[in-house]
Amino acid sequence: MSTPHNQAEKGEIAKTVLMPGDPLRAKFIAEHYLEQPVLFNEVRNMFGYTGTYRGKPVSVMGHGMGIPSIGIYSYELYNLYDVETIIRIGSAGGIAEGIHVGDLIAAMGACTDSNYGAQFRLPGSFAPIADYELLEKAVGLARKRNLPIRVGNVLSSDCFYNDNADAATSWKKMGVLAVEMESVALYMNAARAGKKALALLTVSDLIFGSEAMSAKEREQGLTAMIETALELSAAV
Repeated sequence: MSTPHNQAEKGEIAKTVLMPGDPLRAKFIAEHYLEQPVLFNEVRNMFGYTGTYRGKPVSVMGHGMGIPSIGIYSYELYNLYDVETIIRIGSAGGIAEGIHVGDLIAAMGACTDSNYGAQFRLPGSFAPIADYELLEKAVGLARKRNLPIRVGNVLSSDCFYNDNADAATSWKKMGVLAVEMESVALYMNAARAGKKALALLTVSDLIFGSEAMSAKEREQGLTAMIETALELSAAV
């Protein structure tokens, strides 16, 4: 059964899916880490592959940029393709004190300035959180590899270019670690579907500083995140 966004048939996608924003990074992961990867989707160039890692089936698929995009793809994976677990692997801009470029962040919760949650018609505010089992295992795997990792809240923003110059400062006051653009929709969709989700992020730049990853550092930093996520996929 295909959708307007995914040409895969049922059974072609594994129960666990790793999702980077960039579809070319999904292609890179499939070609460099998975055994016998098979392309299951290329609609809109949102590449998706299924292979095995350490003998366990795993899929990797891009989710694009922003809450609406990951909202579409994660909804379909959970509800139409019987996916049980999605691990987002993306980048984020650090805003908290003590956050450094190259650090990993395991998003325990996701704040937002988006109206995505309004569709659920809740009589109050919903607090989207990660699956604890995934969170705990990801932190353990990172520490076992001596990777710097922080756990806490992130901001999923609708705005990459925000006209409110004080927005990041306000979120920083509330202890938010970093800003990105997708995790809240993933966590809400997982909660509604009764499935599992985790956002594992690499700090690629600092909102209140000039430090940012070079091309080489970005490659190495994202590799650490990718390999941690792959090990996590083999452990769940």
